[in-house]
Amino acid sequence: MQNLNTPVFRGHLARLCLLLLLGLLAGCSALRFGYANGDTFLYWWLDGYVDFTDAQKPWVKRDIDQLLAWHRKTQLPDYARLLAGVQQKLASQASADEVLAEYAQIRKRADVAIERALPHLTELALSLEPEQIAHLERKFASNNDSYRKEYLRGSVEDRQRLRFKKVMKQAEYWFGNFSDEQEARIRAASDARPLDNEIWLAERQRRQQEMLKMLKKLRAEQPSREAAQAMLRDYAQASFDNFTYAEHRQFFDGTRQGMAEMIATIINIATPQQREHASQRLQKWIDDSRALAAR
Repeated sequence: MQNLNTPVFRGHLARLCLLLLLGLLAGCSALRFGYANGDTFLYWWLDGYVDFTDAQKPWVKRDIDQLLAWHRKTQLPDYARLLAGVQQKLASQASADEVLAEYAQIRKRADVAIERALPHLTELALSLEPEQIAHLERKFASNNDSYRKEYLRGSVEDRQRLRFKKVMKQAEYWFGNFSDEQEARIRAASDARPLDNEIWLAERQRRQQEMLKMLKKLRAEQPSREAAQAMLRDYAQASFDNFTYAEHRQFFDGTRQGMAEMIATIINIATPQQREHASQRLQKWIDDSRALAAR
C-alpha cells in the first residue's frame, strides 16, 4: 500500500523506480496510464532537474524506453502476485508488524529496479556539465522553498490537520468514504505519529547536499563507470536508510512504526463494503499489471 507520509537518486533513483513500481498512483487504471505516458513523464521529470543538452536527449530517451520495457516484461508479473497477496489479506485484521512486512517486500522490489537503473543513471551522472549541476542546485532550493511554504507554516494543530487531510485522501482512494466515527479514529492514529517537519527538511537538505557533492566529485575526477556506479549505489542505500538517521533515530523509527499502526487501524476499522472497495481497486491494478506484462 502507498506510503501515506510523505532529487536525482532517492530522488532520481528511488523516486524513478518507485514510480515504476507503484504505477504513478494516479487513480483508476493508473498503471496503464503510467506505462502509456511513462517515457514522456520520466523524461520531463528528469529534464526539470538537470536540463538535458541536445547531445544527451537521444540516449536519455533510449535508456528510459529500455528501462520501461525491462520493467514491464520482468517485474509486473511479480507485482501482480504481490498485490494479489495483499488483496487476500484484506479479509482479516491487520497488525503493524504485517504492514511493515509488506513494506519490506516493496523495498526489495525497489532495490531490484534501482539496481537495473544504475548503469543508465551512472552514464547520466558522468555526463553532467557544471551548468547542469548548478541547475540542479537551484531546483533543490526552489523545492525547499515550496516545502517550507506548505509544511513549516502554522501551528502544530495546523500541521497535524494538513497531514491528516493527505492521509484521508489516500485512505478514501482505497476504501471509499468513511463515517465521522471512523475519521475520528484515523485522525487519532495520524496524530499519534511523531511530527517534526523541520527534521524532514533537514533530511531533504542533507540528501541534496550529498548528491551535489557526489556529482561534483564525479565531474572533477571522472572515475571508472564501476567506481561511479558504486558511489550511486551507496547513495541510494543511504537515502533509503535516511542520511540523518544517526541524529534522529527515535524520530525515524517512531515515524515508521506510527505509519504502520495507522495503516493497520484503517484496515481494521473498514467495513465489509469498504474492504470490497479496496479489493476491487487492487484487482484493477492486478489486471493492469498482467495485461501490460503480456504485451
